[in-house]
This record gives sequence, structure tokens and C-alpha cells, in this order.
Amino acid sequence: MLAAERRDFLVARLERDGKIVAKDLARELGISDDSMRRDLRDLAAAGLSQRVYGGALPVSPAIADYATRGSISVDAKVRIGRAAAELIRPGSTVILDGGTTALAVARALPGDLRATIVTHSPTVASALIHLPDIEIFMIGGRVFKHSAVTSGAAAAEAAAGVNADLFLLGVTGVHAESGLTTDDADEAAMKRLLSRRSAETWVLASSEKIGAASRFAVLALNEVAGVITDAADDDPTVTDLRGRGLEVLSA
Repeated sequence: MLAAERRDFLVARLERDGKIVAKDLARELGISDDSMRRDLRDLAAAGLSQRVYGGALPVSPAIADYATRGSISVDAKVRIGRAAAELIRPGSTVILDGGTTALAVARALPGDLRATIVTHSPTVASALIHLPDIEIFMIGGRVFKHSAVTSGAAAAEAAAGVNADLFLLGVTGVHAESGLTTDDADEAAMKRLLSRRSAETWVLASSEKIGAASRFAVLALNEVAGVITDAADDDPTVTDLRGRGLEVLSA
């Protein structure tokens, strides 16, 4: 099998199985482990997979820029936003992450809700301005334009003073083995910090993020209360998540 043919085979296998186990596939194809590693490296360089220890996983389309993400899974994000909004209790303090799914949560909040929303997203904060009984706290800092959120030392210092009841977390990948991931190291660190400032964390994940992975770990699955997703109940990753004891709310 030529290198180009192996690449097509690997893409098809990744789509079929949702992962590639390098040693097993090298044995199946009759090639060396070194050749398989090179093939996986080339696949990742082409943006067709995310390399992980021992193989590869599907790459998340949610690593695109903010404007592009706004046109991905629009209806699903609206449903996830509504489901997440129901978790917010009157009088509570909630940390709302940045990103297009978090923005859908902000837009789904009822007009008479009385709560405190803490966010490091200027777009989320501006979407809450019209709600008379929502107190808004903006976490300032350097703006990471790719996700339209603040990050860095100033943002981390401001976030360290927050104590919240709930954190609604956005990620680019949710995988039973790789956990929760995103594509920027500073953003991953900020998300971890925000989760630690909250009594409970729920993950917002439209279906294209389920079973996918990105470069940087955010949290392990056992560090969150559950996942809100529009992915089908019989999705293999959803089944695996529930099998590991994680609550999955269908939107």
C-alpha cells in the first residue's frame, strides 16, 4: 500500500472507529511502528487528526476561529443553551465561559432571572446587559482574540477571588479516554482555574466536539458534574461517558 493510500485508509478508519491505535493498525497493515508514527504525524500535520499517546483521535472542528464557530451547529447550541440555562438557580453565582455555546446560554436566560454572572468573555457580558436583575462581573486581562476571552496573569489573578456555585465550561473536545481538551494552553489553564473557583462544573458540548480531542488537557472527566450535548443517546462516546458514571444531559 502506497503512502497516499495508507493516508486515505487511516482517515476512513478514524471516521469508522473514532480512534486509531498505532500498534494494532501497524500490525494489520504489515508496516513498522516507525512508519505508522510517520503516517500519523503527517495526518496530524494535514489537520486530519489529533495525535495522542499510542495513536490518534478525530480533530475537533471547534478549533476554528470565533467567527467561523458561530456558524457551526447553530441550532444545537441554542438547545444546549436552553438546557444549561435551566441549571442556573435564582440567587446563584455562575461563571459562564466564553465561546459560541456559552453565548447561546446567555441568550437563553429568562428576563426575570436574578443571579450573578461572572465571565471572562466580552461578548457574553454584552449579551447580558439587557437583563435587569443579572449582576455582571467581567474578569479583565489580555484578550485572546481566537476565542474572544481574557486570559493571562491579570485574568488569573482576578478569577482567583471568585467563589461560584456553578461553572458552565466550553471545550473543543470531549473524549472518554482523553478527557476534556482545548487547543490553546493558556485558555486551558484559565478554564481549569475557573472550574476550581466553582462548586460544580458542567460541560457545554455540541455533537462535533463529542469523541474529538484537541492539543491541551483542561480537566479529567471525574472533575466535572456532567456534560450537556445534542449528541445522540446511542453515540459511542455518549455511551462510554455514561458507562464511566458521568451524567449526560440531552439537549
